[in-house]
Amino acid sequence: MTNPTSIMPETGTFCKIASLSHYDIMMTMENLISTPALPADAPDATEATEHDVVVAARLLAADAVEAARSGHPGTAIALAPIATALFQRHIEHDPADPEWQGRDRFVLSCGHASILLYTQLFLTGYDVTIDDLRAFRTLGSRTPGHPELGHTAGVETTTGPLGQGLATAVGMAMGLVHERATFDPDAPRGASPFDRHVWVLASDGDLQEGISYEAGALAGRHGLDNLTVVYDDNDIQIEGDTRLTSSEDVGARFRAQGWHVERIELAANGDVDVDELDRVLGAPNPVGKPRLVILKSQIAYPSPGALNTAASHGAPLGAAEIGLLREALGTQAAPFDVSEAVLRRSRAARARGARLHEAWDEAYSQWQASDPARADAHAAFRARRLPDDLGARLPRFDPGTEVSTRDASGAAIQALAQALPAMWGGSADLAEPNRTEIHAGGSFLPEETGLGTRAGRNIHWGVREHAMGAAMNGIALAGGWRVFAGTFLVFSDYQRPAIRLSALMGLPVTYLWSHDSVALGQDGPTHQPIEHLASLRAMPGFTVVRPADANETVAAWHAIVEADSPAGLVLGRQGVPVLDIPIDDVRAGVRRGGYVVRDVAAPDAVIIATGSEVGLALSAAEAAAASGLQVRVVSMPSREWFLAQDAAYRDAVLPPSLHARVAVEAASPFGWHEIVGSSGAVVGIDEFGLSAPAADALRERGMTQERVLDALRSVTARS
Repeated sequence: MTNPTSIMPETGTFCKIASLSHYDIMMTMENLISTPALPADAPDATEATEHDVVVAARLLAADAVEAARSGHPGTAIALAPIATALFQRHIEHDPADPEWQGRDRFVLSCGHASILLYTQLFLTGYDVTIDDLRAFRTLGSRTPGHPELGHTAGVETTTGPLGQGLATAVGMAMGLVHERATFDPDAPRGASPFDRHVWVLASDGDLQEGISYEAGALAGRHGLDNLTVVYDDNDIQIEGDTRLTSSEDVGARFRAQGWHVERIELAANGDVDVDELDRVLGAPNPVGKPRLVILKSQIAYPSPGALNTAASHGAPLGAAEIGLLREALGTQAAPFDVSEAVLRRSRAARARGARLHEAWDEAYSQWQASDPARADAHAAFRARRLPDDLGARLPRFDPGTEVSTRDASGAAIQALAQALPAMWGGSADLAEPNRTEIHAGGSFLPEETGLGTRAGRNIHWGVREHAMGAAMNGIALAGGWRVFAGTFLVFSDYQRPAIRLSALMGLPVTYLWSHDSVALGQDGPTHQPIEHLASLRAMPGFTVVRPADANETVAAWHAIVEADSPAGLVLGRQGVPVLDIPIDDVRAGVRRGGYVVRDVAAPDAVIIATGSEVGLALSAAEAAAASGLQVRVVSMPSREWFLAQDAAYRDAVLPPSLHARVAVEAASPFGWHEIVGSSGAVVGIDEFGLSAPAADALRERGMTQERVLDALRSVTARS
């Protein structure tokens, strides 16, 4: 419990309790809300117990998977008591307002056990009905196979790929502590409306994925004491006993990473030990330490034939076994039959949530009154407002000068950071080559390290691209933040699951990728991206932007911030000339994804290029003019933005009658035929690079003016 005020149940008035310790505050509130009042005409609240709620949760999970003939019942059945305890006593949430900004966050990292979450959402009174549970995993249902953000009320993030949920939760915790440090830094621990907690339920699979090692190290380095992970240590996964795959001491691993670790053994009856879990979770995390609770369980408990079996992990139990489960639970309730008494008991969570919400609102109002200027800044942060004069604040570069797009991006970051306090980010140990450091922004680190503060705006991710991408998603989900992270384009491979989830959720995160082609030179083929642009462009809901010069780079940043959706900004290391194009034309053209940068009265052909190859296209067009060939040149920094334009604009840039088209990009040609058509040609690179100085590598891989001219001659002859 983290709120500094409470409501006295007798009067509904607020009493200030900020002077109490974090633990005292929590216990005071829990005592007030543990037995919420029922309407005067309601039956006695003791007619159903928490045990009855757990029985209902276990059977709903089994019945839903059975009805779907698909799903993962074992974990949901076994952990129903844990989920019930979390949603009834530990997570601060309001089922009537899933978006309440004062809420804690809950992440089911083992997303395959989604029915565990859906049953709690139903039982505690979210907008999830018994019919939604009946429709589990069916077409169009609000209860899909894995939790999806925006699809089901109460789901905080899309989970599925194991380990991603845990790493996303680390980002959520980072975002929440950064918000507190930015807007309420002086409040004692536990006395700020911004003291919110992130709860995670994780499985063996989550902790076996490599991303969890990176995420665990990040959480420990950043001292995220607002993060608690409950690890379901049930000794079972799909192929059988976990001893087949693992022999590590998980507790020792997390302690070494700076976590506080506790272990809870099975209760005497073989069930999970809820009383011990309550004791552990009833106290706050030690200062500066995330917490891992290793919880022993038996998968599918107490279903006699499914208990401790790998089969119960990912397959329906079958009607006969569910009958035995009902016998073990002492009930013959029909499938999906939940009594009114059980619902009255479980939906006491709504009264608890209302009280927590009201208390938080009062605390937040007091905070607003104490510092109106900071309150206004927080309102702008929440609303994601942009300054009206943002464009005027951004840098401009003079035509003819040579500037790398990564340098231009660095200049844009400085201007944006001054204009947008919500902007922060970093790189995977590549701040200098990626140009991502926010000057005078300070390092995001715990104050006790002496190396930064939690209000610092530069995140030092270390060489952890996997967790960096997922944590960026979590930071965005925490609300308000405009977060970016950089690495080399070739290492976007390490980020792909997180990028995909960014796209699935539509999160406003910006991936910065520098060293975008063989032009990076002597680092050789392992560092030279070839296929990456094509594969990233293939991802639905994701925008790839590869600007041609410094002014296009700044315009790309501006457009990305305005779009407020997932994007990758692809940058070069080498200097490229700033094109002589009016700045307003550049900004309008980049925003639309493609525009004419060289035009002629009656073009014989058109070259479409991106990035540093726009300069190559322009020089080739000039050379072609000497032989009487009139060539239009189009810069297309973002195919996604261009293809989203109306047909009239697309046809004005690329006239349908102009079949002689050449695309030029120092990357795989894959995908460009959608733009150039069957009569067009693509000048690209369809083999890996090589170690050589940039000019030699480009020439050796065919990125030459002569090759572009040959392509022009070929397409004009065909058309």
